[in-house]
Amino acid sequence: MKKEYDFENARRGAVLAQKGKTRITIYLDNDILDEFRNRADEAGFGYQTMINDALREFLDKTKKLLDESMLRRVMREELARVAHH
Repeated sequence: MKKEYDFENARRGAVLAQKGKTRITIYLDNDILDEFRNRADEAGFGYQTMINDALREFLDKTKKLLDESMLRRVMREELARVAHH
């Protein structure tokens, strides 16, 4: 071990950066964060992973907002509305 180390060009952060991940700062309501931490403890993995999974699931669900069945339903409703006027 050296007596002295040069940290002049050192940078803060993870020793090994994770591919495909970006560190951010985000403000969440305390009760939401507490619930994610509790559920993650029960499930046996990290709360950040659980938050990431929840966000991914939300994005996957909202991606298909206007699929064929939704479009058909909207068209039926609009045609019915116009027919009654």
